[in-house]
Amino acid sequence: MQVCVLGAGVVGLTSAYFLAKKGFEVTVIDRQPSVALETSFANAGQISPGYSAPWAAPGVPLKAIKWLMQKHAPLKISPDPEMKKLLWMGKMLSQCTEGAYNTNKSRMMALAEYSRDQFIALRKELGIRYDNGQGGTLQLFRKEEQVEAAAKDIKVLLALNVPHQMLTPEQIIEVEPGLAPVINKFKGGLRLTGDETGDCYLFCQSLKEHCDALGVSFQFNTDIQSLSVESGKIRGVVTQNGLQDFDHVLVCLGSYSKELLKACDIDIPVYPVKGYSLTVPVTDTQYAPVSTVMDETYKVAVTRLGERIRAAGTAELTGYNLELPKSRTETISHVVEDLFGQGCQLAEAEYWTGLRPMTPDGTPVVGATNVAGLYLNTGHGTLGWTMSCGSAAVIADIMVGNQTEVDSSDLSVKRYQ
Repeated sequence: MQVCVLGAGVVGLTSAYFLAKKGFEVTVIDRQPSVALETSFANAGQISPGYSAPWAAPGVPLKAIKWLMQKHAPLKISPDPEMKKLLWMGKMLSQCTEGAYNTNKSRMMALAEYSRDQFIALRKELGIRYDNGQGGTLQLFRKEEQVEAAAKDIKVLLALNVPHQMLTPEQIIEVEPGLAPVINKFKGGLRLTGDETGDCYLFCQSLKEHCDALGVSFQFNTDIQSLSVESGKIRGVVTQNGLQDFDHVLVCLGSYSKELLKACDIDIPVYPVKGYSLTVPVTDTQYAPVSTVMDETYKVAVTRLGERIRAAGTAELTGYNLELPKSRTETISHVVEDLFGQGCQLAEAEYWTGLRPMTPDGTPVVGATNVAGLYLNTGHGTLGWTMSCGSAAVIADIMVGNQTEVDSSDLSVKRYQ
């Protein structure tokens, strides 16, 4: 069976690999000249099942208003009255109840934990290396109310048997000694010991070689114009080179999936949420992070990737704008300077921006559509790297007709219909 995977980011590439392993003849099409050159290129570097949680949560509407007033705010909303943005925000606000939050977090964590297991299996099978580490994620709390609020997340962690540790400031230094000079700024921390780190771009470069060995075909520098559907069944994909016939098509185009699917009367509430990152060399290891720390106040993750530090954060609702103004990188720069300023030279930082494909409830869309032969694997938000191998394994099982190893019923596009 011939299957076309649209998109060569980490979600598309892992999907191509798992499909090829199941015996499909796979073709990957992407507009870029190589793999992982858009959202997957310089993300936060976290594989964080323990930190998987929807942005829509109780109290977020009030917090959002306060954030918009701050200089170093984790959220920015452009003032233009874009209808798609307003509709998406309305749907997200409807998910900010305790019941919806617990449901969404549970399903997200189940997929993310499964994905982490798939990463482990893939490393054993392929020996793949990508500046990967298994040092966990440490949430840092600057306020007592943040420590108290963590109790709700811990209930979900306990229910799902996710290993974790609540840490005092003294214990934080034992895990992340580079924070010793600034430890007085923190009231405590939550350590998620099963989380991992790694460079998504390096992973994708290496995985492509394994895809090549399995016979996966890549068409780069190719614009995807539309899907061809006849009598309720997928026929193929139209690019600038014309129509190509396929038995199945899997859409892994992140934020750009929504527009392509509209012509097929498939409406998924995926909106591009812009994020920023910086990458800077480590200059003094004793003042650098060991693994990942998440500053809960600023919602910025700082990760150690070999001899580099990667920091990423900010959620900006501004459509498909990919401009990189200095004013928008000030928050991530501030957090790196505040936490690990003695371990790096920010003057040498390289900055990047990308669009995360967010759903209102935080859960990705993985599964079949009402068009026979057309499948989706998109909408992972900030967790595309974390969930990539798991959602790839799930969609491969669905497409081959196998029972999935995790419950995929709540991942389907049907939940929006």
